[in-house]
Amino acid sequence: MVIRVYIASSSGSVAVKKRQQAIVGFLEANRISFEEVDITMLEDQRLWMYQKIPDEKRPEKGNPLPPQIFNGEDYCGDYEDFFQSKETNTVFSFLRLPSVKDSES
Repeated sequence: MVIRVYIASSSGSVAVKKRQQAIVGFLEANRISFEEVDITMLEDQRLWMYQKIPDEKRPEKGNPLPPQIFNGEDYCGDYEDFFQSKETNTVFSFLRLPSVKDSES
């Protein structure tokens, strides 16, 4: 499975840009393989992302904002979920990846 981070390269929101950078930077720094999917350039990917986000993670109005994280077809979460996993040191579990300890044994 591959980690996919759905981003918006042309977002006018500074908060969205910072959140995207935080996730991408963390993944790069920890050498976690991932793909960036730009939903502003790929309409079919944007629609796919919207369809795969669980109802409980959708806003009352509008569409879910990037960044959104998937492992293959499995929804991992949004920035808030990612941030929480960083705080609790459970990023590998959040991303549905084997932990570093598991891969060393």
